[in-house]
Amino acid sequence: MSSAEAPSRRSRLGVKRSRRSNTPATSGTAPERHEIRYLTGGVLAPPSHDASPSDALAFAHTSDDTMAVLLYPEPSAQAIDDLADGWDLHPVLVEDLHHGQQRPKLERYGDVLFIVARSAWYVDTSETVEFAEFHLVLHGDALAIICQDSAWIDGSAVAAGDRLSGDGAHTRGPHLLDNPDLLALGPEAIAYRFLDVLIDGYRPVLDGLAIDKDQIERQVFSGDAAATERIYRLNQEIIDLQQACGALTSVITRLTAGFQKYGIAEDLQSYLGDLTDHLTHVNAEVAELRESLTQILTVNATLVGQRQNEDMKKISGWAAILFAPTLIAAIYGMNFDSMPELHWAFGYPLALGSMVAFAVVLYTVFKWKKWM
Repeated sequence: MSSAEAPSRRSRLGVKRSRRSNTPATSGTAPERHEIRYLTGGVLAPPSHDASPSDALAFAHTSDDTMAVLLYPEPSAQAIDDLADGWDLHPVLVEDLHHGQQRPKLERYGDVLFIVARSAWYVDTSETVEFAEFHLVLHGDALAIICQDSAWIDGSAVAAGDRLSGDGAHTRGPHLLDNPDLLALGPEAIAYRFLDVLIDGYRPVLDGLAIDKDQIERQVFSGDAAATERIYRLNQEIIDLQQACGALTSVITRLTAGFQKYGIAEDLQSYLGDLTDHLTHVNAEVAELRESLTQILTVNATLVGQRQNEDMKKISGWAAILFAPTLIAAIYGMNFDSMPELHWAFGYPLALGSMVAFAVVLYTVFKWKKWM
């Protein structure tokens, strides 16, 4: 594909990523760790430890029933360069693989399909939603999965010995190669399975956010002043999740639109339709959570305003009560020469009595009106 046909270089927006790793794969000092698996007729062969990306691509093109899957749990710059050279990837695509920090998207570079997706998981202690970025590159019957944040879909850190499939002792990674019927449908099926697992991972996140929302509701009606800040923080987490889900919806829509053009099998079309249904439910719940928080924020602002009005009533009432004694004291504190009351025997007791009487009357009136 020529440079003129490549998608335009879009600006890199601030993308929230896992706090575990915010450094894209640009350093070549990390040990190169990746796994290459060969499949023939949906049957998984033993791991190939010395194969290169070009070897994997050549094997995938051997016949119609051969396929290769590559997993990069901790991609180094050298590993990305080897993949780009072996698969003759477009420079724009290679730049995305190196730098990451992409929103979910789908792009085609000739016969290469590039998918960006972001998994999410909920951290209860900090009440935050963390994200990990994944890049899927499909070249014919070969598929490369790149974990940009060195984390699995569920947020667990990559550990030594983690594998791509369930045929070894260490299987904390995504179980993508455990279904022979699915593998027989080709690398697209594995990519769809990956997206299915990723979308299912949004469910625990929604559950955690829903619990926080319920707690905030009780906090608001209890008059807790800290509720407002918590509402804004939770709303930000929901916005981040909504952006990830919304962009992924566009990816699924574009995949669906390419059914006829790229000859996708009917079984895969049904599978992708199920993904669309799951993601639609997720988007609906995210939108509902955001709307609920907006309503809670409105209610909280109303309750805060009511409490402030009550405080203002009390302040105004006490100011009025203190005004009457202050006025009498101010009049008799002017020290004019012609003030008969200053020399009257009952002047002082009368002034004090008037102050007390005014204060008691005003206090009684305000108490009756529930201002005090």
